[in-house]
Amino acid sequence: MRLLLIRHGQTPSNLSHFLDTARPGPGLTELGRRQAEALPGALAGEDIVALYASTLTRTQLTAAPLAAQRNLEVRVRDGIRELSAGDLEMRADEEAAFAYMTTAFAWSAGDTARRMPGGENGVEALTRFDSVVAEAVEVARKAEAARSVAGGAGEADETGDAGGSGGAGVVPVSVALVSHGAAIRVWAAARARNVTVEFAAEHHLDNTGVVVVDGSPEEGWTALSWAGTVVGPVDASGTEAGGPAGRALPDLDAGT
Repeated sequence: MRLLLIRHGQTPSNLSHFLDTARPGPGLTELGRRQAEALPGALAGEDIVALYASTLTRTQLTAAPLAAQRNLEVRVRDGIRELSAGDLEMRADEEAAFAYMTTAFAWSAGDTARRMPGGENGVEALTRFDSVVAEAVEVARKAEAARSVAGGAGEADETGDAGGSGGAGVVPVSVALVSHGAAIRVWAAARARNVTVEFAAEHHLDNTGVVVVDGSPEEGWTALSWAGTVVGPVDASGTEAGGPAGRALPDLDAGT
C-alpha cells in the first residue's frame, strides 16, 4: 500500500518564516486555498481509501477539497501535527530555524533522545506519527480485504492503477495524510529505507508537496517520489519552499 504524505497549503506564517507549530495555528492564504483546491486534480490517479489531517487548522483546510471530491471523512489525528518548536515557537530568525531543523534531523539519524529546546524529543515525535501510520495501514488493509471479498476492484480501476505493492488482480490502495513539512521530512528520513537524512535535509518540500511511500510497518517503507521527483538510490534536486519547515538546511545556513 501507499502513503501519500502531503504538506499543507501556504499559510501567513509561511510567508513570514515563523516557526508556528502550536494548535490551532493559522489558516491558509489565498494561494494556500488555491493549492488545496488543486489537490483533487493532482491526485486524480490515486485510489485513496482514507484521508487524515492533523489537529492544526491548516491541514484540515487543505484536506477539505479532497474530502469533498472523494466523499471521504477527514480523520483528524494529533499524531501527525507539526514537530513542536518548544522555546523556538514563533521565532523567524535563521538561528532558530537552523536549530529546529538540525534537532529534528538528528532524530532521523537516530539521536531520538535529543530534545527540542522546551519541546518534545525524537521518541515522542516519531512514536506519535508512527501511531497514525499504523492506523492508516489497518484502514487500508480492511478496504483491500473488502474489495477482495466483493470479487474485484472495478470501481478502483476507473481511477487508475496507482501502482505499488498490490498483488496480481488487486488494485493497490493509498491513504492520504495531510501533515507538515518538518514532520513529513523527518519521518521519511527515519522510516524510508531509501531516504537518507542528507537527502531529506537537502531537499525542500513545497506547500502541498507530496512524498509517496510504499510498504508496511512490518516490511518497511520505500519512497517512490518526493514532490514529484522519483526517489531511487541516487537523490534528486530541489529548490526553495515556503517557510522554514520546508526549506533545505544549506539554504537556512546561508540565510536565504
